[in-house]
Amino acid sequence: MRYDVSLLADQDLYLFNEGSHFRLYEKLGSHFMTVDGEEGTYFAVWAPNAENVYVTGSFNGWNKSSHSLRTKGVSGIWEGFIPGVMRGTAYKYHVVSRWNGYRFDKADPFAFHGEAPPDTGSVVWDLWFEWGDGEWMKDRILRNGADSPISIYEAHLGSWMRVPEEGNRMLSYRELAPRLVEYLTRLNFTHVEFLPVMEHPFYGSWGYQITGFFAPTSRYGTPQDFMFLIDTLHRHGIGVILDWVPSHFTKDGHGLNYFDGTHLFEHADPRQGHHPDWDTQIFNYGRHEVQSFLLSGACYWLDVFHVDGLRVDAVASMLYLDYSRKEGEWIPNQYGGRENIEAIDFLQRFNEDVYKERPDIITIAEESTAWPMVSRPTYLGGLGFGMKWDMGWMHDTLAFMGHDPVHRKYHHDKLSFRMVYAFTENFVLPLSHDEVVHGKGSLIGQMPGDTWQKFANLRALYGYMYGQPGKKLLFMGGEFGQWREWNHDESLDWHLLADPAHAGLSRWVQEMNALYRREPALHELDFDPAGFEWVDRHDAEQSILAFLRKGKSTGDIFLVVCNFTPVPRHNYRVGVPRGGFWREVRNSDAREYGGSGQGNAGGVTAAPVSAHGRLHALTVVVPPLAAVFFKSEAKKA
Repeated sequence: MRYDVSLLADQDLYLFNEGSHFRLYEKLGSHFMTVDGEEGTYFAVWAPNAENVYVTGSFNGWNKSSHSLRTKGVSGIWEGFIPGVMRGTAYKYHVVSRWNGYRFDKADPFAFHGEAPPDTGSVVWDLWFEWGDGEWMKDRILRNGADSPISIYEAHLGSWMRVPEEGNRMLSYRELAPRLVEYLTRLNFTHVEFLPVMEHPFYGSWGYQITGFFAPTSRYGTPQDFMFLIDTLHRHGIGVILDWVPSHFTKDGHGLNYFDGTHLFEHADPRQGHHPDWDTQIFNYGRHEVQSFLLSGACYWLDVFHVDGLRVDAVASMLYLDYSRKEGEWIPNQYGGRENIEAIDFLQRFNEDVYKERPDIITIAEESTAWPMVSRPTYLGGLGFGMKWDMGWMHDTLAFMGHDPVHRKYHHDKLSFRMVYAFTENFVLPLSHDEVVHGKGSLIGQMPGDTWQKFANLRALYGYMYGQPGKKLLFMGGEFGQWREWNHDESLDWHLLADPAHAGLSRWVQEMNALYRREPALHELDFDPAGFEWVDRHDAEQSILAFLRKGKSTGDIFLVVCNFTPVPRHNYRVGVPRGGFWREVRNSDAREYGGSGQGNAGGVTAAPVSAHGRLHALTVVVPPLAAVFFKSEAKKA
């Protein structure tokens, strides 16, 4: 055993204990190196309440006492260099607590790689990779900005595509790379968002119950394989967003839970430290070392893996002390309120710190309540996120679409209400994985009517989404109308694309993405009320909405008209702000998408007739269960 090497300087310890160390992964964990000409691995782990910490692994026959670490002063960190421990060696820390005789084999909280489940050990690894995405990284601020088109394909790596002829085998990161690139490029998505890739023992948690916060899951390959996937996507112009879960962690014995025989990462009191919904543990956000751990994790994925954004899961559960708790099951804050002040401070600090050095990335909050200013700067009192999922839009819209069209007139406000609050946050419009699981059925399965009407309804829904201000997100399978509810144990039903109806829906998504990306009027003012204007939100009787989208740089204007009934509306008059010709640029009822083929023969010329408070009007055909986009070809006045 050699103890004469340490990666931890006094400044590292100071920042760690202060909660301000953002690159702990360079100091803690396992690091293969050469010392005085001898190859081996340096280990360092935080376990302040341990009496002894040993490294046990494949190099010593999993002996629990042969290779001990020593304390780094009074820091609570145990460290040591072990000669001969090479890259690829499996290991754990055998932690012997000074309390209650507790001892357990723990995976390394800072491991870069892990054994393939169901094994739970960590693996000595390095992070070297030759990146080829320099052009993307240099210019990505142009892809991730508030005025950029952002259309996100949400995907679960283990069930996007499998190999049925090989026993339903999951694809590796490297196998996924060319397939995902080809598919996302063809469908014109700008970004892909992966459900959590961090190591997790229970596959059925979809990655949300994490043990390895610094390790991409070994189910699909090595860290370098995951880097290859990201690099390939970047080199083909596709951004990568990761789900990140600082809200809770799994109770599995080899993980962070009760790490050194005490509640080290979590609160000791279950009224603060236990999550009743998921039977998981909640981080102690007030502990500085935990802050350093989590902030280092965020910076790790952004810096080491070149990730373009982090979507933070379950933010609402962090903000409220009484989240999913009854009276008496939670502890009020120091002022007697329900707000989790420590979590609020952590989220603000997280956003400040990651944006400070990386203004070209995105942070996105999954926040399901009306908490104010989630995506507003911290200096204004906001949480500092770049964007927020519009969960209200998702729930209201799907509730509306679930009604039989004959009843939709009674629920018209489900669609129109959004514009009351649409610009209070920088919203992403999500049709996410949560809406196609737990008995909810697939998106197309939630649509009413016969098969033709189900497809028409779904095309109208997507058209309405792409017309609305806000960035877009669609979970995999929804783009071609998978009938089955999402099953994480099986591949998507790719054979459905041989059916013209499914292929038509896919083509509609493809061309809506292309239009959204091409036309600044449909994206550059997604977060600005200057980019939107109602034409008519009151035609509940016919379940029709009409609104304008306006560009800033071009002065272009689009008219979007949505008919949510199966009754075509002929000679329907719509007021517009300009005369001249209005070209029909997209119509979800076109035959190429599987529609009935009703439309406006390429466009309509505005007549000098007042309607909806405007001096010009179009008289148009609004097809059944359809969204129609018209673009003014008149020059800006």
